[in-house]
Formats: sequence, structure tokens, C-alpha cells
Amino acid sequence: MKIYYTSQFATSYKKLPKSIKLEAELKEKLFRKNPFDSALKTHKLTGKLRSFWSFSVDRKYRIIFEFINKNEVVFHKTGTHDIYRK
Repeated sequence: MKIYYTSQFATSYKKLPKSIKLEAELKEKLFRKNPFDSALKTHKLTGKLRSFWSFSVDRKYRIIFEFINKNEVVFHKTGTHDIYRK
């Protein structure tokens, strides 16, 4: 799985607490193997974000992404549930 990162993702990732960054790295490895692993709680978003998907880093933090094709995705943003509103 090839993952591309937007500048917005890089900016939001830098703001995460160190412990969440470490957890995000573990979840990304899992995502690369199977983006629909049940531990990720991957789900399709709705409303204005309906072309995007999200998975859980932990109970509070998420990563918003979109599929380009079967083997490529773009990570757009990460953070708490507030990222859905911005």
C-alpha cells in the first residue's frame, strides 16, 4: 500500500502528542497490511466529507484519508474528532 501525505496532514501530525505519534505509526503499519483491519475501525464518512474515509489511532484521535485506487491512498488530516468539522 502506497501512502501519500498532504501538507495539511504533515502539519496536523506535527501537533500530535508524542505518544499519539507512536500509536499512529503502529496503526499505519497495520493499515498498510489491511486498511479494513477491525482494530482500525475504518469507516466511510458522510456529509461534506463523503468522499473520504477515517480510521482510529485511539479512542480520541483519527486519520482522514481517501483511496486513489486499490493500492494507493492519500492521508489528508489527523487529530481529534474536531478534524471532521474543519
